[in-house]
Amino acid sequence: MAIPLGLALPQLKQYDLGRDVPAVAKAAEDIGYESLWVFERILFPEPATQGLYGIPGLPWPDEYRSVADPLVTLTLAAAATERARLGTSVLVAPLHVPFQLARSLATLDAASGGRVVAGFGTGWSLDEYAAASVAPFEQRGKVLDELLDVCQAVWGPDPVSYEGALTRIAPSEVGPKPVRPIPVLLPANSPRALRRLVERADGWMPVGMGAGQLAAQWQQLQDLAAEKGRKEPVQSVLRVNPRYSAKAYEGEDRAPFQGNVEQITEDLAAHAEVGLDEIFVDLSGSARDAEELKDLAAEVYEAARAAGV
Repeated sequence: MAIPLGLALPQLKQYDLGRDVPAVAKAAEDIGYESLWVFERILFPEPATQGLYGIPGLPWPDEYRSVADPLVTLTLAAAATERARLGTSVLVAPLHVPFQLARSLATLDAASGGRVVAGFGTGWSLDEYAAASVAPFEQRGKVLDELLDVCQAVWGPDPVSYEGALTRIAPSEVGPKPVRPIPVLLPANSPRALRRLVERADGWMPVGMGAGQLAAQWQQLQDLAAEKGRKEPVQSVLRVNPRYSAKAYEGEDRAPFQGNVEQITEDLAAHAEVGLDEIFVDLSGSARDAEELKDLAAEVYEAARAAGV
């Protein structure tokens, strides 16, 4: 059985959001993509306090200069589609007031007929934390833990009540409720994050950086789940950020998902063999406009299915 494939929505500066997000979302669903995804970047510091992902000297990509709000983007996509799941990869938890984010996701799930998938992370940008965080960078893990608590409370039965470091909810009715339990996905890029995922989340959201590395991480996660006595299977959605080019990449130093559609498809097939539940690709930075994005998305989808992915 073919693995479900998803597509990232156009959030970048070259797109007309009001026109292009609904158009790309509908086209993706018509092509056969089963999920639509957004990410979160709130600013582009000049100069940056730190490098990309916190790596010294690694520059931020120019596409981060303007990234549309993820929940507004998903709302536009929800109104234009009927079946595709609506996922976040990821929302940076400490940049949001937990109660308000939980309510927004519940409302979007209710409005879309139960299609939201909530991927959360802790982020890495000190500049984003300085601008918008609800707690200092050093407390990012605690904020994510509280967000997970608040979501569980707000999405659960009334009366809702909760008391934490950031959030105090007096016994209250809080609606609308999600149509069904919203799946929560987390990364697992540290021992503490790995434990949090196994103990508190529905699934894992890795990034495609090589099939061998992915397989090792997946095995580590499954081993910990067995050690902890987890009974529910860990869901898994792989995010792929291709470095697309019309021509094949000829160098021996080709990175995973670098090159033309054929090379990207080869890597998709290799990663699919690891045994994850779903893969989605972010092609939005590779296209000049929505028409080019739709054409590229169709080409990748057709090539992947032809290759058995």
